[in-house]
Amino acid sequence: MDKQPEDIKGSIMLSEYVEAIRDTDVLPESDHRTVLMGLYGEVGGIMSTAKKHVREDKAYPGFKRAAEEEFGDTLWYLAAYCRRLQISLESIFSKVAQGAHFVATCAASDLTSDAIAKIAVPASPMQIDDALFRLGSAAAALLDSSDDILVIRDRLERFAHCYWEALHASHLSFADIVRMNIAKTRGAFLAPNTAELPSFDDQFEEEERIPSEFRIRINQRQTGRSYLRWNDVFIGDPLTDNIADPDGYRFHDVFHFSHAAILHWSPVFRALIKQKRKSKARYDEAEDGGRAIVVEEGLTAWIFSRAKELNYFEGQNRISFGTLKTIQDFTTGYEVSQCPLKLWERAILDGYGVFRKVRDAQGGWVVGDRMARTIRYEPL
Repeated sequence: MDKQPEDIKGSIMLSEYVEAIRDTDVLPESDHRTVLMGLYGEVGGIMSTAKKHVREDKAYPGFKRAAEEEFGDTLWYLAAYCRRLQISLESIFSKVAQGAHFVATCAASDLTSDAIAKIAVPASPMQIDDALFRLGSAAAALLDSSDDILVIRDRLERFAHCYWEALHASHLSFADIVRMNIAKTRGAFLAPNTAELPSFDDQFEEEERIPSEFRIRINQRQTGRSYLRWNDVFIGDPLTDNIADPDGYRFHDVFHFSHAAILHWSPVFRALIKQKRKSKARYDEAEDGGRAIVVEEGLTAWIFSRAKELNYFEGQNRISFGTLKTIQDFTTGYEVSQCPLKLWERAILDGYGVFRKVRDAQGGWVVGDRMARTIRYEPL
């Protein structure tokens, strides 16, 4: 693929979009029903988001981002369905743009190969409620079984037509939705290229960096409290589970160590070892300060509450996409938001793998390798 998501700016061809997301489709090629149900569910998400926007108005400030995400996910399922039918997504939208209900206008193109782009817009823009009802009806029609490819194609074109109308009625940019969906799906489903991952300490001296390698000793004493030791120095405070039903949360610092080793981010770990980036005020206050620490601690506690319901992720090799999206919301505005969700998945699963061993042995060594982005357990 010639263009990576971060290189795509301005206009983007739907053929480029289809190619960019191809490897994120991990569903069986013969599975049409799951894809259609996913598409129908995402259309419901669009309608739900719009309903909140109408009902809550300015009290729902996240409408634009939420709507862009729902429209993007709907497009992903539409592309996946077209791929299984061997129908070009671009041809579906091209046919729609030529319809009598759209007019063509011209705009300066962002593509270096073409100075002018033709843009199709609805001749008579619809009210958002009407547009969304039509979109829902068109999605329902796709669920009706038919073996006639001409009938299916006709339904696809009608759905694409309604999708376009709803997009226009919502005052959203199609190009922004496409780019956002590429970044989101590739970041969540494809293993990241290590060479392209962010490293947040390169411009700082050694005493302000997260160590390239670290070994931290955790042991539990007869009091039930856990203690941390780094370079033969006790760090942090002795911890208990702070809950009536003991669950091992006294060892939760393992997760901060995993964040540090794999994500290259952990304001909590920096505070524990006193290696904040104080030479630059913006980093010291915004990235390593009290608010960032609260965000990481809150996120860690929230993930832990989900993990308890799933036996602390034992035997799992995936984290639910809903959980990963919540993490994305938690970390918006902080440097770690540059990390793809797939890397977060790795940090969580590897961190919980070490946590379970520390909990069962009531202590151990946690060894982090920031250069290799790994974390492992060694017994005391």
